[in-house]
Amino acid sequence: MAPFEERILEAQNLIRHPNIHVTDIERRLGTTNTSQSLYVLKRCFPKTKFVWLMGADNLKQISRWHRWTRIFNQVPIAVFDRAPYSFGALAGKAAKAFFRFKKKRADACNLADMPAPAWMFFHTRLHPGSATNIRARRTSLKNSAKSATSDQKGTHK
Repeated sequence: MAPFEERILEAQNLIRHPNIHVTDIERRLGTTNTSQSLYVLKRCFPKTKFVWLMGADNLKQISRWHRWTRIFNQVPIAVFDRAPYSFGALAGKAAKAFFRFKKKRADACNLADMPAPAWMFFHTRLHPGSATNIRARRTSLKNSAKSATSDQKGTHK
């Protein structure tokens, strides 16, 4: 995983919606895990309707997170299809534990208004890229840039 500052910059460069803001709120709150961050955020912003967004890869392994059931019990959750994790995620521990709180697609517009626990799985058009390949390409580009910089320094002696 890329360093925190790099991930923040990349997220800021990707966001194109005026109502989505990338922040380092967890760092500023001093929280160290998702359930703690959500607890503090909900107390700081009691009128805000929070929905936790995550990919199917995280649903598959969220049961290994610190106090993961508290996340489900604090905010509604929207899970987005992500190949090849979807089938494993929907058959995983978290999906099974909270199966009775899984909402129907027809209720998607109301997810933010639903009391937790409530979650939905969104079957979306899958992007052909993979995070692993994107990270590898980013590393390769950085290494190329560093190499070009050192080559230029070497020719200007």
